[in-house]
Amino acid sequence: MEQQTGAGSATSTSHPMIEVRGLEKAYGDTTVLRGIDLTVRRGEIFALLGPNGAGKTTTVNILTTLVRPDAGTVTVAGSDVARDAARVRELVALTGQYAAVDGFQTGEENLVMMGHLAHLPRRTVRDRAHELLERFDLTDAARRPVSTYSGGMRRRLDLAISLVASPAVLVLDEPTTGLDPAARSLLWDVVRGLAADGTTVLLTTQYLEEADRLADTIAVLHDGVVAARGTAGELKALVAGDHVRIAFDDAASLAAARDLAPAAGLRVVEVDERGLALTTPATDPVATIRDALALADQHHLALAGVSVVKPTLDDVFLAVTGATTSTEDHR
Repeated sequence: MEQQTGAGSATSTSHPMIEVRGLEKAYGDTTVLRGIDLTVRRGEIFALLGPNGAGKTTTVNILTTLVRPDAGTVTVAGSDVARDAARVRELVALTGQYAAVDGFQTGEENLVMMGHLAHLPRRTVRDRAHELLERFDLTDAARRPVSTYSGGMRRRLDLAISLVASPAVLVLDEPTTGLDPAARSLLWDVVRGLAADGTTVLLTTQYLEEADRLADTIAVLHDGVVAARGTAGELKALVAGDHVRIAFDDAASLAAARDLAPAAGLRVVEVDERGLALTTPATDPVATIRDALALADQHHLALAGVSVVKPTLDDVFLAVTGATTSTEDHR
């Protein structure tokens, strides 16, 4: 495997950037990881999901050399996290759930300080800081104390700080926790840009929409093992078919449709009393919609609308883990 010298160097794209084989970890009598395997390619955005205690944070901590595995191997660009931890730390940057920035310093000062800590040449530190401030849309606030920044600005600065040394791998642990939708969307755009430039991104998130929108590959951890893995589309295909949602203008129409549906060949699997709608499985959505329209017309029901509901990652998460869609954990 070819390796260049210096932090952030890349390997040949024919080799994985991150490779996890048979990874095991226990804390006392509690086994957290039971032999997981993961492969992440260079420039890929890889999302790791799982319910409380699934092992996401432990996996991240092992990958970033903060915790030693009990068994198995983890390599980053060919370097083993246990045997060559110093090299791995040069290749990997971690951004945690909460922005780790100095509020008393300006944004520019935070970046310059990190450049010096990373032992970058003095003549390049300020150029790198200015480049990152521009990339993360922080130039106008560069000389303001970080204590005056909004939550989204602090998060972007935190991410910029992680990139000062141009790491090959960026680990994002719940990166958009607490951000409003606009700030979250902006951060997503930044992450996409990083991956397009060749940075490998490993993402843990409690927002399934985030994984759906960002990730090239998703792995769902459950009970210490990889319970499902694939693209968002492949995972959604694991959940049984489409559904049709039939909405009505009034409660009387909804009640009548619920009673009449079986005779029309419609199997009701969910009734939304507040939304005045019922949901039925649809092997053939077009035929199901036709039957729903015929039912409403024949019995003079006040129909508000009919729509096809595709499986979501929430459905996958529930089917695979039996848990709620909140994936935050401490292990």
